[in-house]
Amino acid sequence: MLRVVSTLRPLLRSPLLPGPKHIPRPRRLPRPFRAVSSSASLVASPPVAPGVDGITEEHLVRCAAAGRAPLRVAVLLSGGVDSSVALRLLHAAGHSCTAFYLKIWFQEDFRNFWSECPWDDDLKYAQAVCDKIDVPLEVVHLSDEYWNHVVSHIINEYRNGRTPNPDVLCNTRIKFGAFLEAIENLKFDYIASGHYAHVVHPSVQNIERSSELQLSKDKVKDQTYFLSHLSQPQLRRLLFPLGCITKDEVRSLAAEMDLPNQSRKDSQGICFLGKVKFSEFVERHIGEMEGVLLEAETGDYLGTHRGFWFYTIGQRQGLRLPGGPWYVVEKDVKNNVVFVSRNYYSLDKRRRTFRVGSLNWFGDFGPTNNEQFKCKVRHSPEFHDCTIINEQTEENGDVLAVHLSEDDQGLAAGQFAAFYRDATCLGSGIILDSWDEMSFPVCAKALETTRMEDKSKLGKPVRIVNLEHMVKPEPEPVKVA
Repeated sequence: MLRVVSTLRPLLRSPLLPGPKHIPRPRRLPRPFRAVSSSASLVASPPVAPGVDGITEEHLVRCAAAGRAPLRVAVLLSGGVDSSVALRLLHAAGHSCTAFYLKIWFQEDFRNFWSECPWDDDLKYAQAVCDKIDVPLEVVHLSDEYWNHVVSHIINEYRNGRTPNPDVLCNTRIKFGAFLEAIENLKFDYIASGHYAHVVHPSVQNIERSSELQLSKDKVKDQTYFLSHLSQPQLRRLLFPLGCITKDEVRSLAAEMDLPNQSRKDSQGICFLGKVKFSEFVERHIGEMEGVLLEAETGDYLGTHRGFWFYTIGQRQGLRLPGGPWYVVEKDVKNNVVFVSRNYYSLDKRRRTFRVGSLNWFGDFGPTNNEQFKCKVRHSPEFHDCTIINEQTEENGDVLAVHLSEDDQGLAAGQFAAFYRDATCLGSGIILDSWDEMSFPVCAKALETTRMEDKSKLGKPVRIVNLEHMVKPEPEPVKVA
């Protein structure tokens, strides 16, 4: 049963992050599906007895709230293996499920790349998975919300020299934001998805307590970093059935269940881009503006770039400079200057301290000063040990000064830092940019050059030669008399 719901049009009443400046989106072609009024009743699948799907091992359905069945669960289904197995586990646990496919991108705007973003294949797989267990599938159009609250924010952040995280924004503002609001009146007990994370909800006796976001069993696939900026009201509504099993177990279950998508590869990168290069997306929406590349230590003029928004701190690819490897170490957004260095990973250039704003905590109170935590500054199984100090600033309000136990050369303004106490994710904040002693040192000559109004006076770029890579001439053989 496939229906298309296009009238579920929520407005984000209270976005968790500052709202983006509105960017008019390109004109779209008409939608190819017939819309069904959201006033029509949504018929969920009837609950089944636990174990009827052949899944009898308790640990497989422990994160699917098997002990509380039957619940009415709205399941986000992408057409991939993870969300499909999550749906089957919920169904096996005895819940009454309705699947929802979110159409969150406007493929018509990239019609030249239509074949590269196979959302129609995703939908066919999602429908086939639902048909096997007679679960209804609804298609919800949230492309306008996605443009206004995610894509516009991403574009504005890059214009301001920061590196946003689309996955965090999509979770907070769309999947568990706009969608949750859209179905608020449809009486679902929980929203579920195929994320690798575990939510521990309070018991009936302690209903006033907060729900906790905990690491999944699979520490490599764990996605709590992407979920760390959700609010407590959002978290209380969520189930993640895959939080108690590993990716290998998910693949095995997909084969045992004979899912039609059991062999599909995992999606990589930002889904709405498909195989479109990210630089092409940035160029289309922001454009190009030539600027200069300066060596941070010497101020030498090394060449030109297309615009600072194409580069992020720690980036190596795309600089096209001889004598490298070169790394982006700082950016002057006002003057469109990118500073580079060959010494990014040298021990004297420490990057252990940074500030975090736009703080979000799942509990009532955030961490206390000098408390020991673990944190992630990117999606990765790796943690940093850290200490924090609460600060109050006029520009950013409440912020944390975070000190890592070891260097991290990939800190980028606009990314998220998530904080953990043992296996529990406490929340997260956005890494702030900083032009103080914590940044990569830029020499006085380089800073003076950035303020030149006419940079054509710099002349020809300095060509740096890496002597270590030069081929030394073979020594002439010694003649023996």
